[in-house]
Amino acid sequence: MNSLWDEKDAQPLADDPLALRVYSSRLLGQEPSLVLHGGGNTSVKADAVNLFGETESLIYVKGSGWDLATIEKAGFAPVRLDVLLKMARLPSLSDTDMVTAQRAAMLDPYAPNPSVEAILHAIIPFAFVDHTHADAVVTISNTPDGEARLQEIYGEQVLILPYIMPGFVLAKQVFAMTASVNWSQLQGIVLLGHGIFTFADSARESYERMISLVSQAERFLAEYAKPPVADAVAQPVNSLQLAAVRAAVSQVRGVPVLAQIDNSAIVAGFAGRDDVAEVATRGPLTPDHVIRTKRTPLLLGDDDEPAAVVAAYGEDYRTYFERHCTPGLRCLDQAPRWGLWADRGAIAFGTTVSECTIIADIGRHTMQAIAQAESLGGWQALPEQDIFELEYWELEQAKLKKGGSAPEFRGRIALVTGAASGIGEACVHALLAHGAVVAALDINPAVTTMFDSVSVFGVVCDMTDAGCVQQAVDACVRHFGGLDIVISNAGCFPLSHHIERMPADIWQQSMELNLTSHQRLLQYATPYLKLGIEPAVVIMASKNVPAPGPGAAAYSVAKAGLTQLARVAALELGGDGIRVNVLHPNAVFDTAIWSEEVLVKRAASYGLSVGAYKKNNVLGCEVTSRHVAEMACAMAGPLFACTTGAQLPLDGGNDRVI
Repeated sequence: MNSLWDEKDAQPLADDPLALRVYSSRLLGQEPSLVLHGGGNTSVKADAVNLFGETESLIYVKGSGWDLATIEKAGFAPVRLDVLLKMARLPSLSDTDMVTAQRAAMLDPYAPNPSVEAILHAIIPFAFVDHTHADAVVTISNTPDGEARLQEIYGEQVLILPYIMPGFVLAKQVFAMTASVNWSQLQGIVLLGHGIFTFADSARESYERMISLVSQAERFLAEYAKPPVADAVAQPVNSLQLAAVRAAVSQVRGVPVLAQIDNSAIVAGFAGRDDVAEVATRGPLTPDHVIRTKRTPLLLGDDDEPAAVVAAYGEDYRTYFERHCTPGLRCLDQAPRWGLWADRGAIAFGTTVSECTIIADIGRHTMQAIAQAESLGGWQALPEQDIFELEYWELEQAKLKKGGSAPEFRGRIALVTGAASGIGEACVHALLAHGAVVAALDINPAVTTMFDSVSVFGVVCDMTDAGCVQQAVDACVRHFGGLDIVISNAGCFPLSHHIERMPADIWQQSMELNLTSHQRLLQYATPYLKLGIEPAVVIMASKNVPAPGPGAAAYSVAKAGLTQLARVAALELGGDGIRVNVLHPNAVFDTAIWSEEVLVKRAASYGLSVGAYKKNNVLGCEVTSRHVAEMACAMAGPLFACTTGAQLPLDGGNDRVI
């Protein structure tokens, strides 16, 4: 591991200890093998002048909820150092009371809660303290002779301590164990099964001590441990089975989840190990990860029935809880957070893409550590009791009581066609705002880049090509894990032609895109919708269905056929809980078919200005793509939970329709 310290960047910060603390913290946060997604913490001790002009000694410690990779000054909580040192001398203190006392000792009441390891940082008598969960150090720690190996690597420069639960107990025991330590001879402290601390009176020295000590552990692994298998080829994913697993996990968890698969070579190789069921279920890389991943992954084979496997996992989790629970504890949900699918890879189950990414990253680092530790004599996680205590830590239980409402569609997976413009584009944005992830389909290649969100999966798709549609639906399921909402919107408005002069190609093109493509989409999506969470289909038809006009036969007939298709689909799919409803928009002027030239021409034909023409309806309002998109979301949501086969105009009130 190389130092990323750049003196040209650091020098301008030399007179500002907190700015240096931010700088070196970000260097640590950039390295995933040191910290992952909010892990680790850092601090700096410095003096500050309070409101009364008095100088106080403070420790600025990383605040709860901040990530070292992106932390700013505001992410550090300023706590009075003398209070923390007094707390270290208390005979006992609950972690809840510790958090309260730490917050009361803050100079800034609006700063985030200090790290639960603030007292530990305070008792280390150096200005800068860095703490990471370095993979290499923890991997060596989690082997039968881990402590002896670390002692061999580091000698007297590092103090090695047994695993202790984070919080007040850890601070108290480290305080006692270091009472007679000559700190000037130490470069770091290793907490077995947990991580490593380094410290110094300069930011650079503390940071580079971390890099140096971790590099020593990495060199040991490079010499004595076998690297993970990196040339495995993952077997193809069965999309229907993936959707079934996702449905089962969602049911047990009680909320919809995504199921994102990682089939990279290293992950597929680990999932294909003959001993995977034994080594992968011994416990997490560090106890901190249990909050994200639970203690063990779900194990899935090709012949397994997903619902049965997930149910068995839940029963095992309940038994684990009952083995260790104490009065007053409430059992968490019994659903897995990640799984290993034999020869195919790993699956992360999360309510958001962000949660899935965090779980997947932790999983990859865990698999690599297990593979290396096995070649050093065996992977050895902390005892189950220690892992349980952190999973059911009083501070984590307190978070459950706070709860909080989630967006309406969090964890639900939507597919929108015609998504690169107009109503389709608006539907994508509306679904995102309501918490969904979205597969956005369009023939326009821009659909793959126009949505700046990891929650959108853009797919180039010609909806008149049956094979392309089938592949796009399958790709959506493989990307997010299933399908819950379909907004079938793709269409075109052909040039006006009276029936007697209708060109055959114009008629056929309208039927293909405005009708047949929707039938194909329903056909390919239905098997996945049957496994979906509160599945719903919204068909985008037209005012021309109830109120057609001359010269629009190709469009009106196709949309009428589409409406009839939706009615039949509502009858056929209702037994599977799939709702199918129809929207009839009209005069939605912020779409591609309404150019300024067309608007001027149509307004003039009615003897109206463009502004008056846009509001030429009973309510005198202008209908926009956003209005249509919000109504589509409503029809896919709980408001229409008991409605199917319905047709709803969205036109500001059209006298011909009324």
